Amino acid sequence: MKVQIGNSVFTATLEENEAVNALIEMMETPVVIEMSDYSGFEKVGPLGTSLPTSNSQTTTQAGDIVLYNGNQIVIFYGSNSWSYTRLGHINDLTGWEEALGSGDVTVTFSLD
Repeated sequence: MKVQIGNSVFTATLEENEAVNALIEMMETPVVIEMSDYSGFEKVGPLGTSLPTSNSQTTTQAGDIVLYNGNQIVIFYGSNSWSYTRLGHINDLTGWEEALGSGDVTVTFSLD
């Protein structure tokens, strides 16, 4: 999957689960999400629909992409422990924190 933030494009390896299958179906066209900074370690944005969940207690790391509450995408530049459904992970974090910045961002998720 491609993850674009401004002019920066990253690739992510997706997990194999029902939530990812549903997200892939949504990405027939790019999925654009307005994301807000939360607590200085993640960006959170509404997906606009609910995906199937398979939540488990998880300690995240920078580059993780997860589903929260079934209807919000969270991307991490720090770490947190919570119950999430894993969606994927950014392959190369070079420039990741700089691209996310300190405020709100628009993130586009699309298939290669």
